[in-house]
Amino acid sequence: MEFNKAKIVNDPVHGFITLPGGIIGKLIEHAYLQRLRNIKQTGLTYLVYPGACHNRLQHALGAMHLMSQAIDVLRSKGHNITREEAEIAMCAILLHDVGHGPFSHALECSIVDNIHHEELSKLIMLQLNIELEGKLDLAIDIFDNNYKKHFLYDLVSSQLDVDRMDYLRRDSFFSGVAEGMIGLERIIKMLDVVNDALVVEAKGIYSIEKFLISRHLMYWQVYLHKTVIAAEQLMVQILRRAKYLSQQGETLFATPALSFFLKNNISLNEFLVPDKGTTPFEHFINLSDSDIESSVKVWAYHADKALSTLCRMIVNRQLFRTELSKTPFDLARIEQIRNSTANSLDIPYNAIDYFVISGEVSNKAYTHDNQSIMIKYNNDNLEDIFNVSDMLSAKAFNEITRKFMLCYPKLNKNE
Repeated sequence: MEFNKAKIVNDPVHGFITLPGGIIGKLIEHAYLQRLRNIKQTGLTYLVYPGACHNRLQHALGAMHLMSQAIDVLRSKGHNITREEAEIAMCAILLHDVGHGPFSHALECSIVDNIHHEELSKLIMLQLNIELEGKLDLAIDIFDNNYKKHFLYDLVSSQLDVDRMDYLRRDSFFSGVAEGMIGLERIIKMLDVVNDALVVEAKGIYSIEKFLISRHLMYWQVYLHKTVIAAEQLMVQILRRAKYLSQQGETLFATPALSFFLKNNISLNEFLVPDKGTTPFEHFINLSDSDIESSVKVWAYHADKALSTLCRMIVNRQLFRTELSKTPFDLARIEQIRNSTANSLDIPYNAIDYFVISGEVSNKAYTHDNQSIMIKYNNDNLEDIFNVSDMLSAKAFNEITRKFMLCYPKLNKNE
């Protein structure tokens, strides 16, 4: 069912927001967008913050609402943005995350190998454009930064885009973590355009500092919380083991869509190539969180000890212990953990890599590069916020913060 007239919905974060009709209405009602209802915005974060069960469609609608507000502000400052340009910019932001698979970032590159959601978003946009007879041509140009007004791309994808504004406020609201409650209304009011680039008026500098600091804190407190990392690593290992068994000829319970990706390693170039009458693309758009959740519940009783143990751990929320360190972990200690884990869980040593995982995590709040946030002073003089902010000259904002990660099962039942 499509709607041609504007509708109003009550969003818990932004209040009443308007959903335009026409092409935007068609997109919102399309099955490719509606599938986002069943994909959690913050993946497995709900295992740490129980309220964080919001979905990708809510975020897409929220980002579209903020795009509409930003365009109104820029128009009020004398910048010519036609009705068509406003519509295509809203289409671009509405579709910017449409390529996410189950549990969003948590399983990115796990279900499909080395294919990022941006690439799949573009592929889905191209398919939608075929259905809509080319009406998304300009929206795709904005998405690719090929449209003549490049500041519209800045609103979709930059270090101060409406995507980040919405997810920080939304994830803060649903997780209950107050650090993400940015003053986005003031940020939007301070936006302007100089030399075809999005800039911020100087009187908004403190709101931008708060925005960047909030993003830094939200990463460590929510997205890279040690227990969130533990849950995500556990789910990644479950999919990895299930793929291994499937490709060894083992028949696993799974929906047809999930079964296809367990049995096959698909490249982006193969996504539209039919396999027994169905393309990988068609299988992908039928995937959602429930495909994984239902399978994991069944796999918890599978004969393969590694798979069943991993699945029971996540079903019962017996998550990995996660350690983060500024220096690499001692290899002898890792080997000791591997041996004790294999003995305690009665897991074959050749499967212990699924239970003891090491790697790195990183957090970069701001990068002063060609997408810098520029502050506008009198006479349109521009300065990188990094150079004019005392707060952002701190070490935490001057370089990527990397930490070494080590995940392994909690062998003591009291832990």
